[in-house]
Amino acid sequence: MWMVFALLSAVFAALTSILAKVGIDGVNSHLATAIRTLVVVGMSWGMVFLTHSQSGLSEISRKSWIFLILSGLATGASWLCYYYALQQGDASKVVPIDKLSVVITLVLAFIFLHEQFTWKSLLGSVLITGGTLLMVL
Repeated sequence: MWMVFALLSAVFAALTSILAKVGIDGVNSHLATAIRTLVVVGMSWGMVFLTHSQSGLSEISRKSWIFLILSGLATGASWLCYYYALQQGDASKVVPIDKLSVVITLVLAFIFLHEQFTWKSLLGSVLITGGTLLMVL
C-alpha cells in the first residue's frame, strides 16, 4: 500500500509544481509560499481532527518535538527556495534540480541513519544526477 501512496505523492508533487508556476505569476515568492503553507496547515489539522488524532498530541516525546520542529524548519526553507527558484526559472529546469533531493536523502540516510547504500542505490543516484544535468544543461 505504501507504494500507491508514494506514487500519489509523486503525482501531487508534479501538480504542485505546475499549479505553482501558473499561480506565482506576478506574486511575490514569499507571499506565495505563505499562502501555500496556510493551505497545507489547514489540510493537515483537518486530517488530524477528521481522524481524531489530536489526543496523541500530549504523547509526543521531547525528542520527537525537536526533530519535527527541525523538519518543519527545513520544509519551510525548502519551500521558500523552491518558490523563488520557480518564479525565476523554468519549471522544466527547477523541478529536476529539486528532485536531486532523492540523491541527497540517500546519502544523508546512509550517513546519519546508517541505512544500507547498495550498488543499486549508487547506480540510481548516478543516473538521477546524470539525468538531471542532462535536462538542465
